[in-house]
Amino acid sequence: MSEQADGDTEKAESGEREKFPRSTSIPTQSPLFWVQQKDRYLRQLLIRDIEAVTGRRLVVYFGNSEANAFIDHTDPTYVVEILEDTKGAPVDLLLETRGGLTDVAERLASILENMAPDLRVLIAGSAKSNGTVICFAGSRILMGASSELGPIEPQIFLNGSWIPSTILKEPQISQQNLVAHKTALFAIEQTRKLATGLLSRRMMKGQPADEVAKTVEILLTRDKYFSHGSVIDHREASSLGLAIDYFPPEDDLWQKLRLLTCMYEYDCRRNNYLKVFEGAFRSSAIELTFQAPPATSQ
Repeated sequence: MSEQADGDTEKAESGEREKFPRSTSIPTQSPLFWVQQKDRYLRQLLIRDIEAVTGRRLVVYFGNSEANAFIDHTDPTYVVEILEDTKGAPVDLLLETRGGLTDVAERLASILENMAPDLRVLIAGSAKSNGTVICFAGSRILMGASSELGPIEPQIFLNGSWIPSTILKEPQISQQNLVAHKTALFAIEQTRKLATGLLSRRMMKGQPADEVAKTVEILLTRDKYFSHGSVIDHREASSLGLAIDYFPPEDDLWQKLRLLTCMYEYDCRRNNYLKVFEGAFRSSAIELTFQAPPATSQ
């Protein structure tokens, strides 16, 4: 018997029974339909359990990193769909993404500000690049031991490769490729404006403008983080002035979030999903097809 099975046996012998996902009720859906949709129903059951703990609505944006999912122009429609069901209540966004288009990140941040004015962002895995920028639309970021944010320096897709904007902005590049040089400069300023505005209105509201500018500058340049994939954990994020709440591994809410994240990871891998947008009662799963790289920056 495995170690995990031994633990389950001990719980049973002591009279402790797992509550999730046990139920004495028969599903209201037809048996065949319920079986076909059971993965979604189980995830949504756990979402409602988490909502009962926090007293807030929970919505999920999960991008399958193994499938190279990125923030793209199709996302806002699905985000609006799940946010409409929250009806102005306080919202927690469970976010998993490697980043993507800045234009779309800006639109998503605007949607979140307008439709979820009381917003926290939960990171069980990672929200990198423009995923980190989207986090700035919340009043706080909830993180655990395995959570990570990342630098927000835009990357420009050029000749089949992602090139850091900080390289393309160098004056000598303008002599070789003026278009790439100017694109990098505009991308940096777009991200700077977006991040500064979000932080000033949300989690760094009321702080001096130079403190906000300092945080953005650190995340936007390579003076501190030398790789676009650098890990910014909860301690590092707090030191930057971001509003971070840390959940230790033994925390009950954190364990539920980890379980939910593992369900998304497994279901995306097994069912060939690129992304899942989900709430307690609404769900959209996007199947994996060939996805061309973003046209400009991420």
